[in-house]
Amino acid sequence: MHDFAIQDRQVLSDLASWIADRRSTSSSVRPGRTGALPSVTSGGIGIHATWAAMRDLLLPTAFPTDHPRYLAFVGGAPTPAAIIADAALSAAAVYGGTELEAGDVVAAERQAVRWLCDVVGYPEQSHGVFVSGGSLANLSALVAARHGIESPGGGPPDVIVASGAAHSSIRAAAAIMGCRVVSAGSPDEPLDAETLTEVLDSLDPRDVVAVVANAGATNTGAIDALDEIADCCEVRGIWLHVDAAYGGAALLARSRREQFAGIQRADSVTIDPHKWLFTPFDCAAVLYLDPSVARAAHQQRADYLEVVADDDDNPADYAAHLSRRARGVPVWASLVANGTDAYVDAVETCLATAGYAAKQVEARASLDLVAEPRLSVVLFRRRGWLPVDYARWSAQAHARGTALVTPTRFGGETVLRLCFVNPLTTPADVDLVLDSLEPEAPHTWQPAVRHPSDPGRGR
Repeated sequence: MHDFAIQDRQVLSDLASWIADRRSTSSSVRPGRTGALPSVTSGGIGIHATWAAMRDLLLPTAFPTDHPRYLAFVGGAPTPAAIIADAALSAAAVYGGTELEAGDVVAAERQAVRWLCDVVGYPEQSHGVFVSGGSLANLSALVAARHGIESPGGGPPDVIVASGAAHSSIRAAAAIMGCRVVSAGSPDEPLDAETLTEVLDSLDPRDVVAVVANAGATNTGAIDALDEIADCCEVRGIWLHVDAAYGGAALLARSRREQFAGIQRADSVTIDPHKWLFTPFDCAAVLYLDPSVARAAHQQRADYLEVVADDDDNPADYAAHLSRRARGVPVWASLVANGTDAYVDAVETCLATAGYAAKQVEARASLDLVAEPRLSVVLFRRRGWLPVDYARWSAQAHARGTALVTPTRFGGETVLRLCFVNPLTTPADVDLVLDSLEPEAPHTWQPAVRHPSDPGRGR
């Protein structure tokens, strides 16, 4: 079972061709459930039949995040170099927690972390680690923020002040930590210093674990007033964590960098390479202005770990994990292979496509922008539609494999949201999605009848 036999090598050859060709056939996805998968048996069916089932039955039912019309969520389109590195990493059976076992794999990850720190504008002593996703990155940062401090009542502080548009993982982290979240500002607008000050003035700063601001809110792309917020936190001695899981990649765009002014003052920052930095799932990064605080909070000790040198730079010490995949290696490999200029160009391409989409929405009589586009998120309405109409259209587009676009809420209204993080998405893809929303587009339902008491949203 553990030796590579002839048939395993044959499947590897077929797999390599499939990996290289799959993007050209991404339009042939068949999302949904087939119910035709082979069962687990005592004897097995062999690698040829298993690979055939994966290739022909299992994988086509998923809507891949690198599909050019995967626009509903913040997906990811990994580069070939990152894909190759990710596959090799699995084959190499690397444990990425310590230098003792991982060797120069840790050094490669360190280079990728250093690049991210430089992108943020952090000084040389800053550091971080790659984790599974933004949820674990945010949790790890907040645990570090609380480490070693007491509230006036003698226990640890238990209040997290978060932007009104904070990602759901902030409340999840608070629940794990036994904290409560106090929201500041609107879910639809960037948080400013005046609003945050009102909230902080109502609290004892010694009860506050951290303030969490957004640098690219997931739903809207909004960036909070980071420099002003940093001032509010600094004068009160409160840890500032910036969630840039999605939006942080836009720091690479010269035209957008000014919007992030102040992010370099944050005590910690989350950025997810598996979103807009073209890395396979799962890969997020948590960065620390002072990594010694995070190390003190997270380093695990046990008799069997005494062999691990304290003076080594061990990735396991900087987040809420011990066992870990060396997730930063695909980031490093893609940066080495392609160069950082290619990343700048790819992010700029996504921003340009979002701009094109916004202009096309404005040009169509049946569609309205509901907000000025922020970063690469475009929010818009289809005139005359009710929530049920959006849901039906979205379900049909998904079932046909045409696009993954889902409704969201903005200003209390159901709208559609397009998020562009794939440089392979073209204006033609945008046109295809918007054309399907036109009144004359073929569909299998009629728009829901509006009740006379319903104020409506069509304008």
